[in-house]
Amino acid sequence: MNKFKPDSSPANPQKGRKGLSRVLHAARYSMQGLVAGWGETAFRQEAFAAIVLLPLAFEIGRGWVEVSLLIGTVLLVMIVELLNTAVESAIDRVGPEWHDLSKRAKDVGSAAVLLSLLLCIGVWLAALWTYFSA
Repeated sequence: MNKFKPDSSPANPQKGRKGLSRVLHAARYSMQGLVAGWGETAFRQEAFAAIVLLPLAFEIGRGWVEVSLLIGTVLLVMIVELLNTAVESAIDRVGPEWHDLSKRAKDVGSAAVLLSLLLCIGVWLAALWTYFSA
């Protein structure tokens, strides 16, 4: 290897994949992420709520915009929960000792989950109010 020419091979083999191979590998990693998320109690609870709420959205929503908002807020809660789990996992990977920045990162992730839940509840309450008051 020439010491003046940098090595062009990627450190991560995923970066070198192209086309369908990349898509298939990315899909497998995404499924592994969902399985890891399933290991979290909060994500399982939100998934079970989604099983009820997603079909209900088609009944309550009066058009595609309302249905999309109802479904979108439920999925947003699940997405934010997965991201919070990723942050917590990365922090825990660094070490078990207490640190102000680690606590701050975990608290901010938790706050993001709370805000997404409040948004979801607000949208669903407004839709239910409209549905039952008409």
